[in-house]
Amino acid sequence: MMTMSATPGRNAGIDVLRGLSIVLVVIHHMAIRIPLARTGLADILPLPVLNALARNGQTAVTMFFVISGFLITGTTLRRWGSLSAVSPVAFSRRRAARIMPCLLVLIVLLSILDLLHIPDYTITHKDQTLPRAIFSAFAMHLNWYEARTGYLPGGWDVLWSLSIEELFYCLFPVACLTGAWFPRLLPAFCAALALSLPILLNSLSSASEIWQDKAYLPGMATIATGICAALIASRMSPETGRQLRAPLGIIGSLTLAVCLIWHHTLWVALGNSISLLLTFSVAALLIAFHQGWVENRIGRGTGWLRSFGKMSYEVYLSHMFIVFPAIALFHRTGGDIRTGWLWFIPVLALSWCLGRAVYLGLSRPADKWFLKQARPVIHAPA
Repeated sequence: MMTMSATPGRNAGIDVLRGLSIVLVVIHHMAIRIPLARTGLADILPLPVLNALARNGQTAVTMFFVISGFLITGTTLRRWGSLSAVSPVAFSRRRAARIMPCLLVLIVLLSILDLLHIPDYTITHKDQTLPRAIFSAFAMHLNWYEARTGYLPGGWDVLWSLSIEELFYCLFPVACLTGAWFPRLLPAFCAALALSLPILLNSLSSASEIWQDKAYLPGMATIATGICAALIASRMSPETGRQLRAPLGIIGSLTLAVCLIWHHTLWVALGNSISLLLTFSVAALLIAFHQGWVENRIGRGTGWLRSFGKMSYEVYLSHMFIVFPAIALFHRTGGDIRTGWLWFIPVLALSWCLGRAVYLGLSRPADKWFLKQARPVIHAPA
């Protein structure tokens, strides 16, 4: 029987990593419209640092995928004791309780905005329709739909990664059940899939730009890296974990920083092999954090980042409702590119506030309600 060695509950280090990911996504979506390298911030920060802030939106999603594979696998091990003991119905119910309320509300809002022809929210591509966009969002293929027809408006576009995540949620419990007959099959398959990431990316070189970024198999390979990391962590003895957590944490931190800051330079030198450097650095950090690396010091000055991580799903789905009005107001007030970097600060703050409102007003109540309905009713004997 496999059990995760750390105690259940939120892990501050993992929340910091998730917080960094969602902050990079928000900054990226702002930087597309207000290039940081053209602002006054370029006089203060080196260009590689600006590029690390502005151009790592896709990298941040990759980080999310690794973290997702790690957390889902770890939670499954804690809840059921082993992967082969997972209940597909209970697993799917819990995932639906977490995912569906926000997704439903978001799609309703986006549909209303499209029908009202609100700028930045209206589907205008000739090959796209609102019913088809709705169907693709619920049927886990919005990424494929965009690859076939072009980018949807930004509020819809963020759902491409959810299509990959949801497919993973559908396949994972079924794959876990194979462990009852073939105990080594799932770990071996996940390891092979994780290592195949550069090959999968190379195979997409002739595909459309959208599909290169949003194809299913590379996303699944990235998630598989997180699964492997969780399985490794589950097999570590406490003594081994204590011995390895500092080296893994330091190496993972340094490698991740290099991938974020010098991504383009590394890609020129290594090509798609850099994807393994990135995913393995995140996996190393996840194992280190799980084993308690810097757990007594991670809270210093990171509360805001950890709160972003705790609400990463809500911020991810809702932040374009902040980005678009901010960009419109930026242009209405003259659009001074030199001071454009100042707009990033309130956008991040307001994205946190909106995410917090969604978390408290929708996600948490809906999650509790769904799980309450799922509990079996125990009748007292007559």
